[in-house]
Amino acid sequence: MSDDRDGAPEEAADDDASPDGGHASATPSTHTVRLELVDEPGQLLAALRPIADNGGNLLSIYHERGNKTPRGRIPVEVDFEATQERFEGIVEALRSEGVNVMQAGTERYAEEVTLLLFGHLIDTDLSDTLSRIEACASASVADVSLAAPQGTEEASSARLRLEARAGETEAALAAVRELAEEKELRLVEPLTGVEA
Repeated sequence: MSDDRDGAPEEAADDDASPDGGHASATPSTHTVRLELVDEPGQLLAALRPIADNGGNLLSIYHERGNKTPRGRIPVEVDFEATQERFEGIVEALRSEGVNVMQAGTERYAEEVTLLLFGHLIDTDLSDTLSRIEACASASVADVSLAAPQGTEEASSARLRLEARAGETEAALAAVRELAEEKELRLVEPLTGVEA
């Protein structure tokens, strides 16, 4: 009987101390996702369910209810533990459920750029302009500041802060240029590739 008890711990010890490091990839690590949720009852719970259903261990939730994204939604930051494989499954599951994942880990957005738009921003549907920038796979609108000193009938200006994927800032700017041209807006963009 003592042989059976001695054998079980040895097997478990051998599995954990596997020389090929097979268990290292299955080691959970901490991940962060930044979500954008509609301000409706049940949306936070619906966003957390795919994390739990796919093996994530919830650590913290930062729910910025008093703050809104440019699209009028609520930003939520969720920290959880999961293996890398499960993390990727969780991000896929969130997107499949229609949850807007603004950032997943550190790979989503790595560069920031600020630009100005001038013209009839309100008449040309500012909400549409922001939504179309958001639809660009290379960028996300992090902040918007609108100035319309003569009211909605006259030209206005907006300062946009975009977050772009690493190495994709130029693609994001190209999408904004195309949109500005289509809507007859003037675009002032930062100098890139110039050292101060």
